[in-house]
Amino acid sequence: MNMLITILFLVFAVLILTSAILTVTVRNIVHAALWLISSFFGVGALYLLMEAEFLGVAQVLIYVGAVSILILFAIMLTRDLEGSQNRQLTPRWWIALLVPAALFGLLIVPTVMTHAWQLPPPPPAGQPPSISGAQQIGTAFMREYLLPFEVAAILLLVAMIGAIVVAFEEREQRRRVLTLAEQVRLRRQRQQQVATLPEPAVSAVQPSEATGGET
Repeated sequence: MNMLITILFLVFAVLILTSAILTVTVRNIVHAALWLISSFFGVGALYLLMEAEFLGVAQVLIYVGAVSILILFAIMLTRDLEGSQNRQLTPRWWIALLVPAALFGLLIVPTVMTHAWQLPPPPPAGQPPSISGAQQIGTAFMREYLLPFEVAAILLLVAMIGAIVVAFEEREQRRRVLTLAEQVRLRRQRQQQVATLPEPAVSAVQPSEATGGET
């Protein structure tokens, strides 16, 4: 049984890492979003493997069913997927690679060096139990973690509103094909503007013509 759990953990870990790498390396941004969804599925599977069924279901419902759909909507609202020839990799991609690697090292090295790698002992009497079930998680969201929960909700709302605003501005700047009625109306307006223009002033009489009769 332990061997089966180890094999499943390695499979899900490879799935998560591979999907994460492909998310930041593929050229098509829609494919990157789909690989991100695959990585979210792998994380949900790890939660199920750790017997945290509620977290696994919440991972799939929230991240795969909500956040990923929000990302796809934002991509399709703000980018021209068919005709876009923009460069996907910035010339300073190595900076974007070194900074996350350094941050990951700062987080993982102390954890590996100081973690005991064994199950924690049960809490002593008098201390509240750890957050493990749906009821405890819901209570923690409404009490201890209310501020991060509300900040995350506002962040997602602002991202969606920003995507809509950017898409609306691009649509206003895009050239629209006029209908036949609009073309006729525009032609009439131009004719009226030409008709209301003042006539050009009569050119002044040349001095030679004015004095030409005089000797």
